[in-house]
Amino acid sequence: MSETTTAVLDGAGAPARARSDRSKLIGGLAQAVVGAYGLWSFGLGSRTAHGVHTLFTLKLTPGADGGPGPVSVPAAATALVLSALAIGCGLVRAFAPISARTQRWLAVGYFAAFVLAFLVWAEAGSSVGLNVPSTIQQTAMGTVPLLLGSLSALLCERSGVVNIAVEGQFLFGAFSAALTASMTHSVWAGLVAGCLGGALMGALLAVFANRYLIEQVVLGVVLNLLASGITGFLYDRLMSTDGNTYNSAPGFNALSIPGLSSIPVIGAALFDQNIIFYAAYLLVPVIWFLLYRTRWGLRTRAVGEHPTAADTVGIKVIGLRYRNVITAGLLSGLGGVWLTLGLANQFGKDMSDGKGYIAIAALIVGRWSPVGALGGAILFGFATELAVPLSDLGTPIPGAFLSMAPYLATIFVVAALGGLVRPPAASGKPYVKS
Repeated sequence: MSETTTAVLDGAGAPARARSDRSKLIGGLAQAVVGAYGLWSFGLGSRTAHGVHTLFTLKLTPGADGGPGPVSVPAAATALVLSALAIGCGLVRAFAPISARTQRWLAVGYFAAFVLAFLVWAEAGSSVGLNVPSTIQQTAMGTVPLLLGSLSALLCERSGVVNIAVEGQFLFGAFSAALTASMTHSVWAGLVAGCLGGALMGALLAVFANRYLIEQVVLGVVLNLLASGITGFLYDRLMSTDGNTYNSAPGFNALSIPGLSSIPVIGAALFDQNIIFYAAYLLVPVIWFLLYRTRWGLRTRAVGEHPTAADTVGIKVIGLRYRNVITAGLLSGLGGVWLTLGLANQFGKDMSDGKGYIAIAALIVGRWSPVGALGGAILFGFATELAVPLSDLGTPIPGAFLSMAPYLATIFVVAALGGLVRPPAASGKPYVKS
């Protein structure tokens, strides 16, 4: 390569490097400032003063025989150490010459330290304390729909189609599952109907995005509104007037895994769940293997990055996008089945409650990978269920703010990590065969 060419490439990359360095500095300083607030509020505030302790209960059912006893830690000292760790993570990100990968791990450490400091502060002085197994269980259950929606969006975006319609696929899957299971008294019929309901919404997305070249973000929002309108109308006409017939679905029974369910702290919380719960987490390694170790995965990634090049080597771009988007609808439909047959045993208007959008944010935070999507879904699942263990502790945080926690966490995390991720190059770009 000539010196002139090298200079041109370096000149072209300089603005990008400058933006990255500026984002790194501002993001790190912002984290340090928030951590300093935590140091002052959590470690030095009145709630942790006077030597109070924070109690962590390690049994899912307090008072049950066997298992480890509760753990008590000094609230002020623990909150100070964790807040200082969060400040350190922010300062290292801001000023140390570290790679993007290291920045991501620092972000994980930062959020973990700050959240733990907050929990120590919130539970300080409580005689009940934080039930760790219950919190783990609620987080794992809250993660399930976010994970399924995130994997659905992953299949679409890796194929070059933006799936904003996850929310509508949740709704349609949940409604179809509840209605079918109520009328047939079969959870398996409801499972099939719910997945097919999500696939139907996925088929609409595939047709309008690939054949009619509708702008995909706008199309996804429209499909969400369509699902909300149809399910709301049918709920008013059928379920609210005759709930015993149309909205009293049976639910999946819990399946305890021998050996694993007896592990202290996490056993009963994670290994005494229903089949949809297990399927959601098992899909992560399955999709990872299919995406990175199979011919289908190679073709999918090629279509999502450079569809023209994929077409020239014989890959049917449009056909692959159709198949993947409809399959993604099946996954979102399964997320809807979880909301009804896995949890509530009945359908409610707009019961997805924004989880489809949070699932997409989890995918962005997870850098469009199955394992990353799992991490993002766990993070937002924890934020979604945070109000449950804090609701009875008398914290000065209003209940409305606790309800806002998942959405605030979504904005904050995406803003902090958004500059470190890159979507598939062809995501959202219609392909027209020349």
